[in-house]
Amino acid sequence: MTTPALDIRNVSHSYGARKALDDVSFDVAPGSFTVLLGLNGAGKSTLFSLVTRLYVARSGEIDILGANVMREPGAALRRLGVVFQARTLDLELSLMQNLLYHAALHGIGPLEARRLGMEALARAGLAERAHDKARALSGGQMRRVEIARALLHKPRLLLLDEPTVGLDIKARADLLAHVRGLVRDEGLGVLWTTHLIDEISDDDQVVILHRGKVLATGAAREIVARSGAGDIGGAFAKMTGADERVS
Repeated sequence: MTTPALDIRNVSHSYGARKALDDVSFDVAPGSFTVLLGLNGAGKSTLFSLVTRLYVARSGEIDILGANVMREPGAALRRLGVVFQARTLDLELSLMQNLLYHAALHGIGPLEARRLGMEALARAGLAERAHDKARALSGGQMRRVEIARALLHKPRLLLLDEPTVGLDIKARADLLAHVRGLVRDEGLGVLWTTHLIDEISDDDQVVILHRGKVLATGAAREIVARSGAGDIGGAFAKMTGADERVS
């Protein structure tokens, strides 16, 4: 049996009296693109924070490629790459300097870091910009550098929290294509959180999260078929009782 890239079992979390997550369970397979779909306030960012250990889960278990986030945090987090919703590049440093700083945090020596950095930038289509300051990039290019940085230490799971926020339509499509290519070519397990229906393909694995509860999991086309709706937006609306589809 293949070990999941991410395995979340019966996770609950509260902020005081408010329950943000209620018995959440799902997994992300290696080499799969899984979308965590939900409106703002659904609990996506809370779950993201628990997986990355910014918060400590009140109950339940989270494993990254077999390493438990609570009991083996070092081993678990070494297998994980993260792209946060907020931009995190140092705009006054070059692309390579941003990558070298990240590499140092992971104990990668300078020569190896430069080699890995150039490989990562080449994958992102930005090798020729290695010595440009980050502030000279477009929003979509910055996101690709953040992905390159997140993959520098060779993790097998990549988490992206609403990565297309603030990007135009073309940049969004380019970023999606780039990440899907990483899944296809390198066998990464990806968890992509979004509230945007048009970022979902029929073959994607989807987890619908609403008010802290998982309402459905499975391939997008299977969720649509089970719901009797015409598309994933309609399925989401039927399940959540939303007046408007996620757009």
